[in-house]
Amino acid sequence: METTNTKLYYAAGLAAFIIWGFIPFPLKALASYPSGQILYFRVALSVGLLLVISLLFRRKQLMAMLAQVKASEPREKRLFILYTFLGGVLLTTNWLAFIYVVNHINIQTGSFSYLLCPILTAVLGFLLLKEELRVNQWLAIGLSALSCAMVGSGEITSLLFSLLIALSYAFYLITQRLLKAYDKIVLLKLQLVLAFAFIGPFYSFLTGGNAQLDTHFFVQVGLLSAGFTVLPLFLNLFALKELTSGTIGILMYINPILNFLMAFLYFGEQTTSTKVAAYVLIFISVIIYNINLKGRKKRGAGLVIPPVGTTALVK
Repeated sequence: METTNTKLYYAAGLAAFIIWGFIPFPLKALASYPSGQILYFRVALSVGLLLVISLLFRRKQLMAMLAQVKASEPREKRLFILYTFLGGVLLTTNWLAFIYVVNHINIQTGSFSYLLCPILTAVLGFLLLKEELRVNQWLAIGLSALSCAMVGSGEITSLLFSLLIALSYAFYLITQRLLKAYDKIVLLKLQLVLAFAFIGPFYSFLTGGNAQLDTHFFVQVGLLSAGFTVLPLFLNLFALKELTSGTIGILMYINPILNFLMAFLYFGEQTTSTKVAAYVLIFISVIIYNINLKGRKKRGAGLVIPPVGTTALVK
């Protein structure tokens, strides 16, 4: 029975990252619409769905977290508000950048950023949270830096967007580690509410005054919000009940790998030999980084929500 349950948790984890791996499909279906418009309605629909789920099935967790914040010390309350607000801003930035990159640059740039993200998160964890890194992880970081230099030598715009996506999500994960004592679903809901409040007044700016609202848009953005945001999020959280964060950390690489495969095999994107070498190098660095997982500290708070715009990792 235990083996069957374990397989169920693995299946949930796999399903979450496989779903996130196919996120370019709904995004590409929305390529003719302004990126800001996609972001606005994705956030709005995701907030609505999470509110309904919380009120119907997770009301106890919501009330418990509110009581937890209310009972905390004034300094802790201020930090909670600060990191929650920062989380909302960073997640919004990450989503908007990823949507723009997939639809207006290429999928491989977005995929590259999510391969970089865990390693950049480790560097930030070392610098900001004083987390220790092993020798092989420093080697992986060096190889990642070399990979970035190779991408940048060919096209600096792609590198800058990759770094924007990776850094915004890496900083987001750091804020989540600092809020690890709080319920992640309730926290995400609060962050998205703040994100919606933040971008709401700028709707006209986000759409460039050229909003296009039709049935196709709402069907695709509804699929993006329900099928590629909320559903894999809950699958990922379910998997984390049984699987270690190290296991989830390995599974999360399914996402960018599928993105790469789709970019070249389905969407017919082109690349250069230098970029191919850089992609191979980043894959090697990922393998080196994850050697000796048993000795790696658990990083559950940083792996709950996928890199889309995912990782996240909420994409």
